Amino acid sequence: MKPHSALRRAHQQMPAFPPLRPETTLAVIGDVHGEIVLFERLLARLRQEAPGARLICVGDLIDRGEASAEVLRLAHARRGDITVIMGNHEEMLLRFLDASDADIEHALAHWLRNGGLQTMASFGILTPGAAPSHAECLAMRDRLRIALGLELELWLQSLPRLVVSGNVAVTHAGADPWRPMAQQSGEVLTWGCPDFGRRRRTDGIWVVRGHRIVSVPVAADGVISVDTGAFAGGALSVALISGGGVQFLSEFP
Repeated sequence: MKPHSALRRAHQQMPAFPPLRPETTLAVIGDVHGEIVLFERLLARLRQEAPGARLICVGDLIDRGEASAEVLRLAHARRGDITVIMGNHEEMLLRFLDASDADIEHALAHWLRNGGLQTMASFGILTPGAAPSHAECLAMRDRLRIALGLELELWLQSLPRLVVSGNVAVTHAGADPWRPMAQQSGEVLTWGCPDFGRRRRTDGIWVVRGHRIVSVPVAADGVISVDTGAFAGGALSVALISGGGVQFLSEFP
């Protein structure tokens, strides 16, 4: 028997993944990345179609999209009814704010390469050239901290990396399939694990994540992926998760 045939047969013989059993209906929204129009439209749609659902954003509210500041302020204003997971883009912003003077140039360069330029601009802060000087980096950090305000900065620092409801775990980037959810590291939850999606979990926990763009939202073998590339011309999608299964809604540009 050919090796790939054996693997295919082994996969076919695996039992069905346990059904979804969240404690309440969840509405998990994919990576927004500064797309305020799609975000507002999706929230309005959820008010009509899933009024009792618990709203969760998987993180990456900011960067790449031109209205990152608006998205961040809207999510903060609705923090009483929207839970936001820490995304790696929020973490890059915080790493820049918290960087030592010796590391600040590296922290800023890493963030700007990954979409921070748009977030800075959305707060009215222009980058003075491709490689800001040390003094310019310090000044940009001070200006960003003022533009954010203390309340918004403290809220960002408090964002959870994991939300668990029944047998559903919501993260930004997935989880290590070899470890129980209670033993996951913050780095893995926010930045990802190489084995996520390659090895099936054995504890029956469904993991909902963003971080990696998929052409359409999908739920299979214990993984629900909801980042459909809103910043790149794709849709902003949400997974409505209940004991009856999962339904996807998407708002297109």
